[in-house]
Amino acid sequence: MNNDVSTAETATADLSNLNERELKGRVNELRSRIEKSERQLASIFKELKINRTDIDELKEKRDSLNHQVKERVAKAQSLRDRRDEINKQIGEYKGRRSDVNSKTQELFSGIAGLKEQRDECNKLSHGSVESLSRAYEAELDALLNKELPLAVEIKIVQKLSDLGTRLGAAKKANELHAQIQESYKESKGIHKEGDEFHEKIQALSDESQACHLEMLENFKAADEIRKEANMYHAQLTDKIANINSIKEKIDPLKNSIAGSRKDLSLYLDRLKDLQLTKDEHKVSQKHSDAREKLQKNARLSLEDLKLLIEKGDVKFSTND
Repeated sequence: MNNDVSTAETATADLSNLNERELKGRVNELRSRIEKSERQLASIFKELKINRTDIDELKEKRDSLNHQVKERVAKAQSLRDRRDEINKQIGEYKGRRSDVNSKTQELFSGIAGLKEQRDECNKLSHGSVESLSRAYEAELDALLNKELPLAVEIKIVQKLSDLGTRLGAAKKANELHAQIQESYKESKGIHKEGDEFHEKIQALSDESQACHLEMLENFKAADEIRKEANMYHAQLTDKIANINSIKEKIDPLKNSIAGSRKDLSLYLDRLKDLQLTKDEHKVSQKHSDAREKLQKNARLSLEDLKLLIEKGDVKFSTND
């Protein structure tokens, strides 16, 4: 059973029907109710203060972590931009190296062709230019300066023709060999240029990889920190929801206290009226007793005399 006295009940209650004991009971009940509500209200404000302190700490942690996330992401983006810039340079160097490789391939293809021609000439010559030249000069000298039979001369002419052909092939082989040597010399310069491009590409690739790994590390760290920040944000959201829930209890309690005080005031006023009535009855009874004593010429106390004077039952003459 609910013994609380509501404002509506008080407004409609006929307080005149309640005696002093009942009124005092209601007063004590209301005072207890007010004290209980005030304790609850104080407890709520204390809880709010604690929760608000927690909110400030959670906000500080969350904001600090979010700041770290921004720094990590900014660092990672900077590393990504640097990596992309390096990769662009690598692409340019690879293009230039590819041109060098094409030139090298073209040059070695030419060398292979020259070697094939030189080898064919060497097969035809079967000797060096020096040895063939000496043999040719010896045969020619014999043909020009010696008396030889016709058959021998014919053989020498045939031999000179063969030596001439072989000597031409030997000379051509030497020319081709010189071209091959020149091509090899040229290929060394090209190969050196290709090696320089390769070294630059390798160095840039290492730097690009380092930037990439550091970028991934920063993005990963940012994700981990963000998870922690989100955890604090979730706690903060719960705290705010809890505070709002707590604050919803304040107004009903305040209204309840205000209503109880209003009710208490009504009951106290009624008690005061009863006390006044009681005091008036007591004074009236004392006055009646004093008058009775006066009429019987009984001994009057000072209080009796004072009361009779106040009521006009005893008057003093002002005439001398």
